[in-house]
Amino acid sequence: MLLDDASVEFHDFFERHYAELARLAHLLTGETDAADDLAADALVALWQRWDRLRAADHPLAYARGVVANMARERIRSAVRERRRVLLFWSRSPEKTTGPDVAAVLDVRAALARLPFRKRACVVLRHAFDLSEKDAAAALGISVGTVKSQTSKGMAELEQLLGARAVGELATGRRNR
Repeated sequence: MLLDDASVEFHDFFERHYAELARLAHLLTGETDAADDLAADALVALWQRWDRLRAADHPLAYARGVVANMARERIRSAVRERRRVLLFWSRSPEKTTGPDVAAVLDVRAALARLPFRKRACVVLRHAFDLSEKDAAAALGISVGTVKSQTSKGMAELEQLLGARAVGELATGRRNR
């Protein structure tokens, strides 16, 4: 079977970026199993638009944005489902407890506590070492928003994890 140029290009794009997109999905959702599904679903969506995307300047930025949007929707859906379950199954008022110290020490647990946009900015800037411009393109927001959301997210992580842990998290990031 002969493949046309578009198929070959997409296959190459898939091979080069699938693992990165799955890692992004994992860091955004905290769900290992869902990460592969989200990356695959994002790539299916990209394939459906590949004729237009293959000529784009930054198809990877678009792919990251698709993964981020799918992750956001998955999180929103899970939150809605948890609320419905609590509404129907909770017979006593919910008790609030202090922060889970073990979870606060885990970076992934701390990231999960950040609102989605802050989490996405921190992950793209620090875990993926993207420039502010590239993170903005991936999320479909302005560079200024990336700057402020990253700064606020890092401040919240510092409160959760402590200044030393956040400093180690940010070590090695290039200033771009």
